[in-house]
Amino acid sequence: MTDETPSPAPRALAPGTTLIVAAAVTVLVVLGAGVAMMIRSTSPLRPASGTASIDAYRGLGAWVDIFDERAWKDPAAAVADMASHGVRTLYLQTGNSHSDTAFKDVAATEAFIRESHDHGLRVVAWYLPYLKDEALDLDRVTQAIRFRTSDGQSFDGFALDIESSSVKPESKRILALESLTFKIRAVAGPAYALGGIIPSPVGLAKKTGYWDTFPYEMVARAYDLLLPMAYYTYHGKGADAVYTDAKENMRLLRAEPGCATIPVHLIGGLAGKTTAAETAAFVRAVADTKCIGASLYDWVSTGAAEWQALSPVAP
Repeated sequence: MTDETPSPAPRALAPGTTLIVAAAVTVLVVLGAGVAMMIRSTSPLRPASGTASIDAYRGLGAWVDIFDERAWKDPAAAVADMASHGVRTLYLQTGNSHSDTAFKDVAATEAFIRESHDHGLRVVAWYLPYLKDEALDLDRVTQAIRFRTSDGQSFDGFALDIESSSVKPESKRILALESLTFKIRAVAGPAYALGGIIPSPVGLAKKTGYWDTFPYEMVARAYDLLLPMAYYTYHGKGADAVYTDAKENMRLLRAEPGCATIPVHLIGGLAGKTTAAETAAFVRAVADTKCIGASLYDWVSTGAAEWQALSPVAP
């Protein structure tokens, strides 16, 4: 994970078009827009029943991506280390759009799930789509949601990593994201807890030309909780700067449509580039903004001092 156009104008009527035809076209456009609004407003992007449990996203998390060879070579040792630091949930990447297969290593994935459950940890799968091939992305997400170990164990949740800017213009990218999201919800069902991993709101506000009109409202309707990549290590140094950055991320997020009350698991700075004092400041901001959970990115680069600073998030 990293921290990184307006719609075309309506086509004018051809010269010489009669008033009758123009009126008819206008009526059809209005009716069409009304139907589109009805479809959008009633689309099952959010679980209608409200029964999806977000318990797997609470408390202290640890992240493992497909490049963390130390973890993949010995899942048992990795999970045991996480458990010793009070980690409650392992966020395990299954792949991305450029991966050769849906899972980096099926045997290791099974081991991560079994070992985590044996240690009392939950496991949330996450996947990074580039949004260029919906069929491929949907198939890989579906495989993650439906994945079962040989003894019937599964992931405890799924989170989509929404950050790729490969599709341009931005308006096309947003439509691709919405379409994929709609289909993921259909696969998962209303009672399955889906997380949306989103870019840092502070980062989005500072960086133009990336996601200038990030679809906060759509994402908030689609997912049961959000996991902002609030990587404070990109935005300043020192405990005061970190606290301010984390608080500002939450302030900006809460001001967006649909995001005032949605549960949040906040992901802090890159673990290998932070200090214990900065981590402690991040933890204070997490508590002050009432996030349901928090983590640093990622497990393999988190040191002993940072784990100690993260301990208040563990319960």
